[in-house]
Amino acid sequence: MTECLMTYKDISETMMILASRLKQLRLIKTLKRETLAERAGVSSSSLKRFETTGQISFEGFLKIAHALGRLNEFDDALMPPEARSIEELEQRNKISMPKRGRR
Repeated sequence: MTECLMTYKDISETMMILASRLKQLRLIKTLKRETLAERAGVSSSSLKRFETTGQISFEGFLKIAHALGRLNEFDDALMPPEARSIEELEQRNKISMPKRGRR
């Protein structure tokens, strides 16, 4: 199984892309930063920092997405891959999930 490791640049770019998209959604809804921050339950300085640097807690990010009516877009995030065969599906059902990682 190969792993795809993101570099810091990739993570930073992704954060900035998401920040830009949420800012666009805020502007489309003609919301002031302070208004969205209040609705989301985050400080306006946190929202400003997010929109300019991409830095915010995961909880803050989800609160902003929720306030913009977009939280449901995360429903399928990080789902395990679909089984490629009936045998693989049966094997997954037989194996109990470990409670912690080994490495």
